[in-house]
Amino acid sequence: MSTEFKEPIAPACVRQALREIDKQGLAALGEKGRANPNSVVTLKAKTVCEGQFRNLTYIRALDPVIVDEPPHLLGEDTAPNPSEALLAALGACLAVGVHANATAQDIKLTKLELNIEGDINVTAVWGTGDLDESKPLGFTAIRIKFDIETLEPMSLDAKEALLQRAQKWSPVANTMIRPVTLDCSVL
Repeated sequence: MSTEFKEPIAPACVRQALREIDKQGLAALGEKGRANPNSVVTLKAKTVCEGQFRNLTYIRALDPVIVDEPPHLLGEDTAPNPSEALLAALGACLAVGVHANATAQDIKLTKLELNIEGDINVTAVWGTGDLDESKPLGFTAIRIKFDIETLEPMSLDAKEALLQRAQKWSPVANTMIRPVTLDCSVL
């Protein structure tokens, strides 16, 4: 079930300082977290299958997030598949963390791009294919390369420290590397 994938292409941009984060708002959020360290928020989403493997996930009052499968997995190729959407969520969460920490440190970013790839065995075909119990399901490795540029020179060590802090405090990365309770039931 091996298929050759094409490298994703992002548009080229003119480099200037990225749209800034409200530093005072960021500081206020940080203070709110320190004042209520045990606060837990429940996020909600509703996924509706449109047909075949195309699904619409509704979050807040936003347009739906569309997820589909590529043709080699019997989809219509109209959107990322669930595993690609997971990589997108991870990349976005890490980018938010890098940008927030850069803002907190008065570092002006001009470029923040993450190249993400993950290894996944899909031969189980959602429980209808090779069901060898010893096979690891899900991603077995994810690699992320950060491309960061700043207005002022920044050492490689300082960039690495920024990335490590973002990774350490990323909710999505931590969800992926730590056990989480998952409870599925019928309504």
